[in-house]
Amino acid sequence: MLRRTWNYIRQLFRTTAERAMDPEIELEQAITESRRRDQELRNQAAKVIAHRTQLEAKIEQAAKDVGEGRETAKQALLRAEQARAEGNAAESDKWTRVAQSLALKLQAAESNLQGLKEQYEIALAQAEQAKQAVQQNAMRLQELAAKRMQLLGQLQQAKMQEAVNAAVETISASMEMEAPSIEKVEEKIQSRLAEAKARHELREATPEGAEAELKEAISLSQADATLEELRRELGLSGGAAPEEQASS
Repeated sequence: MLRRTWNYIRQLFRTTAERAMDPEIELEQAITESRRRDQELRNQAAKVIAHRTQLEAKIEQAAKDVGEGRETAKQALLRAEQARAEGNAAESDKWTRVAQSLALKLQAAESNLQGLKEQYEIALAQAEQAKQAVQQNAMRLQELAAKRMQLLGQLQQAKMQEAVNAAVETISASMEMEAPSIEKVEEKIQSRLAEAKARHELREATPEGAEAELKEAISLSQADATLEELRRELGLSGGAAPEEQASS
């Protein structure tokens, strides 16, 4: 149980860390690592090709040594033969031994030359493989660089879209908070109007409301009497409008 819990926590931490990483930084890390590996591959390939070049120089020197050894051995044989023809046995034996010694060196030189040639064949194949590997990796690196540009473009588009979405959400939230809708305003007005009518209706249904209505009627009657008195003082007919008196 403890192990499973630990694995869960570790996976949760890894997932959280991956979400927190910036994709642009991850792209830069990927391209940097690919360039580092490409440089390492180029260095190894350069060593392989340099080995082939060194073998070429050694083969050239070994072939030269074989040629010189062969000519020197021939000269020793000629001197031995000349001494034998002249009847000088001691001189003939000396040059014969020299020729034998040179022949041994010649065999060693030829063996060395053959070994270098065999190594050179292997080095040729390895150098070609190294060059092909460098070329293929260079193409992959170019493809990765192009992919990086494409992904960076998509990342910028995503960031722009996210910014637009955030702006739209902010505008919508502001409108909802600061600008009430017409329906809400109408509902609020209708509610207040209904409440006012209800209060008026309740007021009329109470004794206080009836008393107030009576007082209002008395006040209106007294106001009418006062107006009638003022008309008589002015010589106006009761209840007739000034326009009607003028026409009569």
